[in-house]
Amino acid sequence: MKLDTSHMRYLTSDDFRVLQAIEQGSRNHELVPTTMIHNLGGLKSPTGTNRSIGDLAKLKLVSRLRNAKYDGFRLTYSGYDYLALKSMLNKETLYSVGTTIGVGKESDIYSVSDTQGIQKVMKIHRLGRTSFKTVKNNRDYLKNRHTSNWMYLSRLAAQKEFEFMTILYQNNFTVPQPFDYSRHCVLMEWIKGIPMKHLRKHNNYKKLYSDLMNFIVKLANHGLIHCDFNEFNIIIRDKDEIKDHEFDFVVIDFPQCVSIEHVDAKQYFDRDVEGIKAFFEKKFRYAPTHDPTMFDTDGYGEGYKYAYPNFKRDVTRIKSLDVEVQASGYAKKKTGNREEKDLEQAVQSMRDNTGEDDEDYSEVEDYEEEENEEDEEDEDEEDEEEYEDEEFESESDHDLDEENEKIIEALQTGVKKLKMDKLGNYIIDDE
Repeated sequence: MKLDTSHMRYLTSDDFRVLQAIEQGSRNHELVPTTMIHNLGGLKSPTGTNRSIGDLAKLKLVSRLRNAKYDGFRLTYSGYDYLALKSMLNKETLYSVGTTIGVGKESDIYSVSDTQGIQKVMKIHRLGRTSFKTVKNNRDYLKNRHTSNWMYLSRLAAQKEFEFMTILYQNNFTVPQPFDYSRHCVLMEWIKGIPMKHLRKHNNYKKLYSDLMNFIVKLANHGLIHCDFNEFNIIIRDKDEIKDHEFDFVVIDFPQCVSIEHVDAKQYFDRDVEGIKAFFEKKFRYAPTHDPTMFDTDGYGEGYKYAYPNFKRDVTRIKSLDVEVQASGYAKKKTGNREEKDLEQAVQSMRDNTGEDDEDYSEVEDYEEEENEEDEEDEDEEDEEEYEDEEFESESDHDLDEENEKIIEALQTGVKKLKMDKLGNYIIDDE
């Protein structure tokens, strides 16, 4: 999905108020009633609301649902993009958006700059883009799967990644410095370098191997496991940048991290280790073995006692970062709140589908217009299929329709009392 910001400068404050109103209404409505949009937006007249909705629909920032039972609109991912960008612009953490520099499993990576002209990276989470294909038959992936729910999960993933990056950066891990996040977008430091998968030669690849293995162990000793630690998610700094840093690599992509208390912690730890072993064996023909004659256990590989880390032998908790960020495994056991469970279901598919589709910071050419149009058509078709499938899928969908109709009737007639819950959603007051 290509990010097109060319129309953003022409949107009025009323347009953004309407977008925010639809976003707010989407929390408990797949299709937000037009009357509700007007009430939430706070515009002076319904005419002004309808004019803004029409302008937003032309730009595909909002859309109607085909064969809907009532008049209403839903937010598109493009509309969600605009809301996130507007928030960062208002906070002055973002000034301009450049080109696409990478595409991940369920994210897009863009080059951006701040108000001082400093180049940064913006990662846009787009959960649901590949999930329609990879988990389409898993009916328990997310109950009542609506477009708004994919956005909701993308927001949770962005928030969780920002939390992971912040706490890791504060604890001196070699990760990009996080600057800001809004909704499904995360703003972070631009790293001058290349993805390790593009690395052809290295002056000291044996040290790099050892440092990467030490990173896995250090992270686990602080309570976390990356779960997707491979050449796609490691950036090797440019030579002229290395002198200013302790290590010549930076690790990215964190929303799928788990606690070392996770039921599958050892499996994920071993997979991260195997990912590094496989890369160095393939790229550098480097496959060290354990050497009991050596006594040095401060590293791994040639010259050290152990060729690679072992979960039971090497992991000793020294900090509880997993507790601080309520990582998967710990959070599920200790809190079990709905947001954590929803996000866990979403990122589980990301953990299960690691490798070739991982995000890439290497520069890529912009998509051809023809390919973009085809992609958008495919996404629209898949969206429509999902909605059609779910019209008669469960009783909860029917209950939601009834609730929507009652709220619409109350808004139009004022016969029934309405109140707002803590999230700002309209609900019927039965008292």
